[in-house]
Amino acid sequence: MADTVREFIVSGDAVGTRLDKFLATAMPEFSRSEIQRFAVTRNGTAVKFSEKTKQDDKITVKIPPRETDVATDNISDELDLEILYQDDDIIVVNKPRGVVMYPSAGNKTGTLVQNILSITHLSALGGRVRPGVVHRLDKDTSGVVVLAKSDAAYRGLVQIFSTHDLTRRYIAFVWGVPNWTGADITGNIARSSRNRQKMTMVKSGGKPAHTSVEVLSAWPRAGVSEFRCTLLTGRTHQIRVHLSSHGFPVLCDPIYGRAGARLGSVRDGDLLEFLRTHSGQMLHAQILEFNHPITGEKMKFKTDLPDDMQELRYILEQC
Repeated sequence: MADTVREFIVSGDAVGTRLDKFLATAMPEFSRSEIQRFAVTRNGTAVKFSEKTKQDDKITVKIPPRETDVATDNISDELDLEILYQDDDIIVVNKPRGVVMYPSAGNKTGTLVQNILSITHLSALGGRVRPGVVHRLDKDTSGVVVLAKSDAAYRGLVQIFSTHDLTRRYIAFVWGVPNWTGADITGNIARSSRNRQKMTMVKSGGKPAHTSVEVLSAWPRAGVSEFRCTLLTGRTHQIRVHLSSHGFPVLCDPIYGRAGARLGSVRDGDLLEFLRTHSGQMLHAQILEFNHPITGEKMKFKTDLPDDMQELRYILEQC
């Protein structure tokens, strides 16, 4: 793809402003840091962004095409992509358990991004291997994900997620039966110094995290509960870390689940078989609500529990 060339003539109130500020106003779809990577000339001569504009200056901007490193031929024949909504700016999908969001060192093919790119485009602002990605779900967490198709939508979604101006609710099946019906869990989360693949609660440092928890069901004989968790911040592994640190680890969680200390207490054969044969945490992103980044329209998406979590609930109800 060739560069896109745009030209502007300086006049009126724009005279005497810094060039980068002038271009940020003239091209609001780009951030100032993006603009400073473009090739810019004034009246045919290279110019510094700190220089001031003059009356009738002809400013020429060459915008290179955005590229990604994602191979769209490496899609999964087994992934039946469930699209909940899409338009020219966003696409909302129900990510299955076991699917990685985007290519990484250990997961080169069959990712969610690759499968979406096989049917439509995504904004390259997310990065060369993460086009359109503004938030993520862990490989073994299922549920609602929104990705940006346009650059304007990407910027809008980044703002929405950074200010937490949205609603994200998850369903989790956990070890333990609490003596409360709801709780707010707060505490900073940081990467573990012992295991870089793991996050942990810390007394100082890290990033603040806040999870609101509501008990939906409890099965005392099985020692298991069903929680609804609302994310008020969005840290890596936040729900899994917060629940585990407070004594309610998510079932089948290979990192924070503490299954070894719990399986011995399980007396129901069907439940024991389920827990021994399933991998991947019993955690599902059920609800996502936000205002459309372009139109401002209120959007709400709700998905059913995946089959394995529905099977788990059925087994628990028979205990």
